[in-house]
Amino acid sequence: MDKIALIRSEEGCAHSDLPLQEVKKLMITEDSASRLAELFKALGDPTRIKLIGALLHRELCVHDLAALLDMGQSAVSHQLRYLRNMRMVKRRKSGKTVFYSLDDSHIEQIFLQTLQHLEHS
Repeated sequence: MDKIALIRSEEGCAHSDLPLQEVKKLMITEDSASRLAELFKALGDPTRIKLIGALLHRELCVHDLAALLDMGQSAVSHQLRYLRNMRMVKRRKSGKTVFYSLDDSHIEQIFLQTLQHLEHS
């Protein structure tokens, strides 16, 4: 008896005839679940959300982001480094200035879809 069937028989589920093995085969992998959780963890900080929100509109340098968020450049740089490691933002160097933008359209879509979900009543 497989693990799902054993658990179902112990708990006496009223829907024990549903094909859970088929669903189990279609479920997200452990690796993907961990990576997705890390992405949402990155979005779990208000400062990082504000940075992404600002970068939705245009590419910005650390100085401009610090001014927009009323934060020190060091703190902003720290958060940008985290977002860059998560592949949520990318940087472009022009002389001594580093400009940041969203890594790709998926980040924008995740952000905007989540915002729409929150505003949906």
